[in-house]
Amino acid sequence: MKTQGEIEAAVCQEINRIEQEYMGRGPKSIHTYLIGDLLVVRLQGVLTVAEQQLANSPPAERGRSLLKQVRTQLIETGRSVLETVIEGITGVKVLSLHHDISTITGEEVLIFTLTESPLFREIKKK
Repeated sequence: MKTQGEIEAAVCQEINRIEQEYMGRGPKSIHTYLIGDLLVVRLQGVLTVAEQQLANSPPAERGRSLLKQVRTQLIETGRSVLETVIEGITGVKVLSLHHDISTITGEEVLIFTLTESPLFREIKKK
């Protein structure tokens, strides 16, 4: 049985791998937080140079909207892969997946709602 930290690290590693396969590059940093039956994945520095140009091109609202639509579509396309990976790591089925991206900061958030809290081994404090 894994510790909470091992689960979080495994999720980071796999999400990074998937980002590299689907987007051609991974985020600059990635952190995962297991909070009960929620798994929050925070990716920073995900926008490519082309995406940054699109987000800043006039009219900015149109570019940002297009970028969000494309990223959302990519998540939906890879949803089954993401859910399979999360279920494999946590041993718990994914109930829902929520996603958002900031076109200003280049931060992306994935939130997985699990059917229950995953079991993990407690670390003994010395």
